[in-house]
Amino acid sequence: MARPSITFTQLSDGTVLERQADGSYRPVEPRTDWARVDALSEDEIESMAASDPDHPPLDEAFWAGIDGAPPPKEAISIKLDRDVLAFFRSEGKGYQTRINAVLRHYMRARRRMG
Repeated sequence: MARPSITFTQLSDGTVLERQADGSYRPVEPRTDWARVDALSEDEIESMAASDPDHPPLDEAFWAGIDGAPPPKEAISIKLDRDVLAFFRSEGKGYQTRINAVLRHYMRARRRMG
């Protein structure tokens, strides 16, 4: 039998909850050694960040495709499938910006296709 995926949620006070097998949620005990983190120098932090494959540095190549200020936005009403909206909301704050980014990516891909 496949193991259920672990699901977490965060309360407004920052408390992280882990979903249990019975469907309930329990607080996760923090394991961060903040004294060790606070003792890190800026150079150590930069070195760790540069070597993290999941978070590549924001170098010139990253910024090359960015065109200055973002275009103005317009408030609209849009109907989305509930599961689509739930997915984007589950990713946390900024879900509308992420939806916009997905739509922009689609628009650019279609323009490149002609």
